[in-house]
Amino acid sequence: MKLQLATPSGQNLFTGYGPGYVAINRVRYDKHIVVAADSITEWNISGFETLGVAHFESLLALKPEIVILGTGATLRFPRRELARLLTAAGVGFEVMDSKAACRTYNILIAEGRKVLAAILID
Repeated sequence: MKLQLATPSGQNLFTGYGPGYVAINRVRYDKHIVVAADSITEWNISGFETLGVAHFESLLALKPEIVILGTGATLRFPRRELARLLTAAGVGFEVMDSKAACRTYNILIAEGRKVLAAILID
């Protein structure tokens, strides 16, 4: 699927999504990643089942306003204590399948929000 949205240049935008990958600014990524307006970082996790406090603390260190967790092709919810870690810090937290997370991230970036997308790739 191709995604397109007009926003100021220099920001990372999801431009595609498919089985086993996402595209950001037309570059394909096939590993778990964390995306912000100005950075793309490989997220060093084994998969959804291994998500832990340290992973969410690394997201908090980036000082986002909102974190969107894309859980792959299927919507899955992380353990409650992980979500509480973000909400206790005053960070908005949404969980979606990765396709919806990519679209939502693009919309929030276009609105000028400080959003972070943590995307799991199946």
